[in-house]
Amino acid sequence: MTFPHYPGTSSPAQQARAPVPAPPRNGLDRYFEISHRGSTVAREVRGGVVTFMTMAYIVVLNPFIIGTTPDADGLVLGIPAVAAVTALVAAVMTILMGVIGKYPFAIATGLGLNALVAFGIASQMSWPDAMGLVVIEGLIITLLVLTGLRTAIMHAIPNQLKAAIGVGIGLFLAFIGLVDAGFARRSDAGPVPVQLGYGGLLQGWPLLIFCAGLLLMGVLVARRIRGAILIGIVVTTVIAIVVEAIADIGPAVTDENGVVTRFGWQLNTPQVPDDVVRIPDLALLGNFSLFGGFDRVAVVTAMLLVFTLLLTDFFDTMGTVVAVGAEGNLLDKNGELPGIQRVLFVDSLAAAAGGAASSSSNTTYVESAAGVGDGARTGLASVVTGALFLVALFFTPLVEIVPFEAATAALVVVGALMVSQIRHIDLADFSVALPAFLTIAVMPFTFSIANGIGAGFISWVVLRAASGRAKDIHPLLWISSALFVVYFAIDPLSTLFGVG
Repeated sequence: MTFPHYPGTSSPAQQARAPVPAPPRNGLDRYFEISHRGSTVAREVRGGVVTFMTMAYIVVLNPFIIGTTPDADGLVLGIPAVAAVTALVAAVMTILMGVIGKYPFAIATGLGLNALVAFGIASQMSWPDAMGLVVIEGLIITLLVLTGLRTAIMHAIPNQLKAAIGVGIGLFLAFIGLVDAGFARRSDAGPVPVQLGYGGLLQGWPLLIFCAGLLLMGVLVARRIRGAILIGIVVTTVIAIVVEAIADIGPAVTDENGVVTRFGWQLNTPQVPDDVVRIPDLALLGNFSLFGGFDRVAVVTAMLLVFTLLLTDFFDTMGTVVAVGAEGNLLDKNGELPGIQRVLFVDSLAAAAGGAASSSSNTTYVESAAGVGDGARTGLASVVTGALFLVALFFTPLVEIVPFEAATAALVVVGALMVSQIRHIDLADFSVALPAFLTIAVMPFTFSIANGIGAGFISWVVLRAASGRAKDIHPLLWISSALFVVYFAIDPLSTLFGVG
């Protein structure tokens, strides 16, 4: 495992002793800079597989959000069709990220963004109209990349805020893992928002398997075993399949009041499927209306919806790229990712591609940190991940074998690794400590990377300006903070101007 580097964390003597990058062995090595980044083909392949296994759930989960929610006209897209386009767009855009971006970042439908599209946008118009707004948002972000504005904003973020973003995403990842596994759940006990398992108890075999998988991965990582996370996922999945075959646990079941009536698997039931191959339904490709949303709702409403999508997507990716790049020691001496323009360009196109395919906006996945944590350092890992999504397009039943309880344990382990970046934050300076804390805390507590970044930006600008250091604030940080003020105040602003 490697840990992130920020300016000032190593002495000149340590930098002088740094190993000289090995020369490329062949064309593949030269193109992806595998040896230059201290990696190997085997490590990249392994990292790509790990990333796929920790995010393959999106092929199953996104259809339940996008494919089952009716639009304003009562139209439902359907689970099989959404599953197919989810896998297809993830495959194509992740491969492009590897080939063009040349970094181990995987792309798929953004969670949170898909819920916003389903419940906040499609509820006011038809699905083609809603997806048209997603395409517009992606095209605007692409324009911002081509003009250099998106990259410039990333460079304007202070290094200590970048470190805080990494820590916040680490906690966010861990929280996702704990919640998706059922280890942490919404509580019915009055003011207590979350609780341990069901009723304060870890009930059922799946939770026990999650805990066992988490400890297994922890031991393997602590002992520096190569492929620790992948080994942990595979072993935990095999154990889960055996337990399911013996105990016949089945999926978790809740009644209409949300009370758990069966302590089963959270999403995928780990069992060998009857059918291995499933022919994909790609009928949703191109099923969007670019400006139809402006005819269904007020122009100002449509613009606010696009703005909300844009700001969330814009800064979610920014946080993910910075945090995962730091985890892989891929940042330069200024705390920046070399060639980030390529990464942001592909990510921006992915947002538009997701809308054009009706899978919702696609974005760089924070689960990419799992592959990086297992050794991935180059775009070859993304090519592997994308290829597996392409396979999943036809072999969706095989994706459903890996239970949440196996994949989510990896997210908790990676989250623990990323939290180590907190050592780069000067907590003795409260004008740094409070923005860093808000960045770190708001992400998991509101289940949004963008919200955490916004809270950090606004508080950083206010505290630095109030302490007489306004001249240290980059102009783009002022502008970004002002946009976040609008972002957080969208609801009262809409009410004020009679938009809804």
